Amino acid sequence: MKKSVLLLLLFVGFTGISQTNDALLKHYNAYYKEMRLQGDINGVISALTHLNVISPSKERRDTLAFVYMNNGKHMQALNTIGIEKNADDSDLAVQVKAFSLKSLNQPKRALEHFEELNSRNPSPYLAYEMADLKIQTGDMDGAVKNIEYGIANATDEMKYAFYERQQPYEVPLKAAFYHLKGLADFNQNKENIDAAIASIDEALKIAPNFNLASLSKQALESRKQQAAEGSEGTKN
Repeated sequence: MKKSVLLLLLFVGFTGISQTNDALLKHYNAYYKEMRLQGDINGVISALTHLNVISPSKERRDTLAFVYMNNGKHMQALNTIGIEKNADDSDLAVQVKAFSLKSLNQPKRALEHFEELNSRNPSPYLAYEMADLKIQTGDMDGAVKNIEYGIANATDEMKYAFYERQQPYEVPLKAAFYHLKGLADFNQNKENIDAAIASIDEALKIAPNFNLASLSKQALESRKQQAAEGSEGTKN
């Protein structure tokens, strides 16, 4: 008799918990939809966090991490899904790890995830990110391969955004690749500044208002002038 009563109480308890969880899931799903409708990012994050606590899933976790990343909260994004490379990660999770680590100035770790993404679905955009990171980490041969792929495969419709000015702007992706080519040319041979400038000129032909390329060209021309003046001084 006592066992029957205990089992009945446990059953009632589990049923009550299940009904409570179902009610909470329904509430936070509705709350999530409303926050998305209103464009309330903090509300979206709160709703997803509650949903993932009540009913954990990789999909919710990855979506929460993506929302964090997409709103500049890169540390929170990585705290949500980690930084390790996992073969069973979704494409979304790998994307979050790659871009968040890049934003947090972790080029080697970011590159690992960009390469994983590219192995799943190669694209000129991923080639650009990898080339940029390889230049930062000193892998010029690897960068050149990505750049050559990008120049060959980037279409006129593809754009890339830059943020070094107060007002962000876009240039054709192919122009962005030629700018990277100039940087790689210079890093491969710092004595042949003309080759680097020629590559950046190609970028400026495609995108005359490419501010970052103009700044790079000015820096290279200044370096060339300093080298020439130094050479003259040595002769004298």
